[in-house]
Amino acid sequence: MNPPSPASPTGIRAWLHSTFRSLHWYNYRVWAAGTFVSNVGTWMQRIAQDWLVLTRLTHHSGTAVGIVMSLQFGPPIVLMPLVGKVADSVDRRKLLLVTQSAMATVALCLGVLVVTGWVALWHVYLFAGLMGCISAFDSPVRQTFVAELVGDEDLPNAIGLNSTLFNSAQLIGPAVAGVMIAAIGTGWLFFINALSFVAVLVSLTKMRAAEFRHLPRGKASGAGMIDGLRYVKSKPPLVIALIMLFLIGTYGLNFPIFMSTMTVTAFHGGPHLYGLLSSAMAAGSVVGALLVAGRGRPRLAIPAGAALVFGIVGTLAAAMPNVLLFGAMLVALGAVAQTFTTSTNSLVQLRTQPSMRGRVMAIYMAIFFGCTPLGAPLVGWIADALGPRYALGIGTGSGFVAALVAFVWYRRRAAGAGAGVQP
Repeated sequence: MNPPSPASPTGIRAWLHSTFRSLHWYNYRVWAAGTFVSNVGTWMQRIAQDWLVLTRLTHHSGTAVGIVMSLQFGPPIVLMPLVGKVADSVDRRKLLLVTQSAMATVALCLGVLVVTGWVALWHVYLFAGLMGCISAFDSPVRQTFVAELVGDEDLPNAIGLNSTLFNSAQLIGPAVAGVMIAAIGTGWLFFINALSFVAVLVSLTKMRAAEFRHLPRGKASGAGMIDGLRYVKSKPPLVIALIMLFLIGTYGLNFPIFMSTMTVTAFHGGPHLYGLLSSAMAAGSVVGALLVAGRGRPRLAIPAGAALVFGIVGTLAAAMPNVLLFGAMLVALGAVAQTFTTSTNSLVQLRTQPSMRGRVMAIYMAIFFGCTPLGAPLVGWIADALGPRYALGIGTGSGFVAALVAFVWYRRRAAGAGAGVQP
């Protein structure tokens, strides 16, 4: 079933129509509203959790923040074979009802420990690990679930709008969290996040079943993940895109470490500043996501170019002498990082046949979420040993390496098939 087709607009109306066209689908509108509310709560908890570890449970330890990130985002790597089979073989809406409920429960339990004063660092480690295990199933299913809400022609736009909503929530969540932490402490923010999951659960129950797109599903075989890896191997642009994602995801996307350590060490600020810097990066991320949402099908050249600019902007941000200039560079860094991740997501989904998307997206999410923890302890150690500026410069320097990978592939492809060939 197709959404209504309004008369062709012009000018600014044409841009708005193109950028927000996925909202013509009823189920996507309902989903977008619910996830936006939940994302605000998620960002509030992230700020509260980082600040709890950094200032209350340790003495400004970037390494401890890195360990929390490893535990929260590492499970997708371990669980990838099982996740891929599940994402392609189950009713995605029902699974999301389970995972979203479970994450609400985890947030609630951790909030109780913090408010009662019983919390210890190992509690945060434990609940970060539990949240990571649940997210390992939730994230790839959420990514592929969007394809059931809109048509393939609107899928890149829907992915871009999802990123816009996520980062718009980051504009609100961290800023509010900074104020609330200073006023009432960190514990209550975990309760707020638990409550925010209700919005997603309601949106999932309010969707119109008749308007779902019924996509082909793969068989839940033991070789499902192997099939996914073989499929990716047969598509060179997917291989290059995932290698770039691995490099930048492992070292360059450790923003909680970069911003929290820069806040307390380089600029000697408190939770208000941490929240504002997070919101500054979110503002740039919203711009980047909207730019991608307004485009059509992405080519590999877009994430490759974004990777190069990511390295340049990150290096400049590390050298900024004061917090105002650093905040301005974070806006630019957020825009280019979002352009890279969102265009890579769209490219991977659209170059994958529907029956394989769950398995391929499980690989994508394992790299996107799972490889960041591999680099997080190293980046945290660099921040502790050499200072946060070195950590930021070295981490975002991964963009140069990722761009080089794409450049070498382009050169070899051109040499093999003739100059001027486009991927």
